[in-house]
Amino acid sequence: MKVTAPTQSATQVDDRRAVEQAKSRKRTMSLLGKLLIYGLLLAGAFVFIIPFMWMVSTSLKPAEEVFTYPPQFLPTFFVWQNYVDGWTILPFNTFLINSLIVTISNVVGNLISCSIVAFGFARLRARASNVLFIMVLGTLMIPREVTIVPTFILFSQLKLVNTLWPLIIPAWLGYPFFIFLLRQFFMSIPRDLDDAARIDGASTWRIFISIILPLSRPALATVAIFAFIGNWNNLLDPLIYLRSQERYTLALGLNLFRGQNFTAFNQLMAVSILTLLPVLVIFFVAQKYFVRGVALTGMGGR
Repeated sequence: MKVTAPTQSATQVDDRRAVEQAKSRKRTMSLLGKLLIYGLLLAGAFVFIIPFMWMVSTSLKPAEEVFTYPPQFLPTFFVWQNYVDGWTILPFNTFLINSLIVTISNVVGNLISCSIVAFGFARLRARASNVLFIMVLGTLMIPREVTIVPTFILFSQLKLVNTLWPLIIPAWLGYPFFIFLLRQFFMSIPRDLDDAARIDGASTWRIFISIILPLSRPALATVAIFAFIGNWNNLLDPLIYLRSQERYTLALGLNLFRGQNFTAFNQLMAVSILTLLPVLVIFFVAQKYFVRGVALTGMGGR
């Protein structure tokens, strides 16, 4: 008797074909979704980068080509002298030194003061600590315009107006947003590390310095970048407190340049690019830590 191999029924074949077609459609839809997302991202990046590219182009144009009509994106020849002329027409070296003093002092002050306060809220047990933390966060809802006048009166009575101290001291007293950022990250570190360190005889400060801070480099880098950008571009506070030109920061220097040389837009764009370079360099160097810190502290929308 001849034995034949079992054959698949037509229904099974149709089911398998339907499953393969469904998988193929799913892969196609996934590919189309990725293409759409990347297309939107590229379009958005292009829209955002156009002003910067126009700024670079204008900084390299001769003066007579800045307002040509129709607009000309690329200059007929590159005028690199705009960078030298724009930087030397005012004492921008002095402005740069003042900006570095203020910015570095603020970054260090924010890192020290905010990390200590955040460590207290995240790792130490105390009565009504949550209430105090809510009060700290509540200060974020106070408009800046409400505190400008009282703060100015305080520094005026302390004889600190027209010095860099009003721009530096507040950073050493903590900033609520950075405290919140660091507290969220500190709370994600297992408390078992604290207990193990205490068994070995480590004090609270030792735990903070030797365990918490080394594990919090992404969050600290995020705070440092935010603090650097915020203080480097700050115009309002220097405009309020500084009177003498030798104490101006770069932001005030650019504003002064605009007032004195309003027609020299090519040189203004050149100085603006030079002022922007440190921010770009800092961000791209610490980009990995910045993105990781934002994601791990809950700001990334997870």
